[in-house]
Amino acid sequence: MDPVSFLPVIGAMLSALLMGYLIAKRYGVEPAKGRFSSIDGLRGYLAFFVFLHHSCIWFFYLRTGQWRVPPSNLYTHFGQSSVALFFMITGFLFFSKILDGRKKKIDWLKLFVSRFLRLTPLYAFSMALLFFIVFALSQWTLKEPLYTVTKELICWSGFTILGDPNINGISHTSIIIAGVTWSIPYEWFFYLSLPVLALAVLVIPPLPFIALGIAGVLSFAWWQPSFYHLMAFLGGIVSAFLVRSDLYRKLCTSNLSALIAIVFILMTITLFPTTYGLKPIILLSGAFAIIAGGNTLFGALTNDVSRTLGEMAYSIYLLHGILLFVTFTFVLGTDKAKLFSAQEHWLTIIALAPVLIATAYATFRLIEQPGMQSTNAATAWLRSRRIFGYRASVTCPASTETQGS
Repeated sequence: MDPVSFLPVIGAMLSALLMGYLIAKRYGVEPAKGRFSSIDGLRGYLAFFVFLHHSCIWFFYLRTGQWRVPPSNLYTHFGQSSVALFFMITGFLFFSKILDGRKKKIDWLKLFVSRFLRLTPLYAFSMALLFFIVFALSQWTLKEPLYTVTKELICWSGFTILGDPNINGISHTSIIIAGVTWSIPYEWFFYLSLPVLALAVLVIPPLPFIALGIAGVLSFAWWQPSFYHLMAFLGGIVSAFLVRSDLYRKLCTSNLSALIAIVFILMTITLFPTTYGLKPIILLSGAFAIIAGGNTLFGALTNDVSRTLGEMAYSIYLLHGILLFVTFTFVLGTDKAKLFSAQEHWLTIIALAPVLIATAYATFRLIEQPGMQSTNAATAWLRSRRIFGYRASVTCPASTETQGS
């Protein structure tokens, strides 16, 4: 069996969808929220595709010791294009909020509190797991000076904005979490830039948030982001403008539009070995714009199972690397796992898929959801403390739009 065969994708997807179905049937499904229900379903698939991307990388890593993109357009795009689409989702959802702000005032404090409580609790949990594994591998002893280890822990605790160094002398620490944290600084910098982006469409935030936005943009420039990742956010922003048109949304809901979106995605995968180019980003942006306009890809993005997976997308994305590392390092052992045939490797991944989905659902319900539900209370508490000497006078109704990844 070819290790980059498409067949394991079918098996792993069916395994994950079955677990998603059982969860949806047992615990029910949240009602569709907001105007962008197709995007809710898309997020779950994207996160699972990243899992498949890293599962393929693990096959070659076990044999070569080199962590690199797979020798396959499909499995490469499972990772790169999925994250690009995540960036488009973020750009689309939050620029849509800004455009809405031309008619109703934006509660900026609540927006930033919601982002903090959306990303931080699960990230803190994943870091606790990462640190535990690192020190277990270190046999619970310091291999480096305490000061050095402390700096390394701070870098990781800060969403890796300042880097993702090896911790306590454990080489390739980032592989424990499949290196997925690299995308989170992009999310944070985009959120911080929102007040400046708002000015571009004549939405005027309060001065403290304008200052925060300027600081965010300058920090982002200093951080030197990738041009192509920025283009992905821009693709989402363009889509936010397009969906304001009733005619555009009507055109997007047709079966022909679904076929066009699928063709754009297939062209990206077959014609380009990487997402990091202007043409593949444009094709992906075209496909995303159709989905953002309301296309469900023949219902695949709005059924109960897809919506269930979409809820737990952040957990799938952030935790799958740890599951892969624990499985191949502690459960199977790397010496044994590297002797697996391609078929045995992928059967292992197919068996892990429902474990990942069940784990992600548990962390969504126990960690992510309580954090999101505390947004109003946390915002009210901060507002009462007059943060930065400023008290927002605007109280906006709870948003019904989907959360960004």
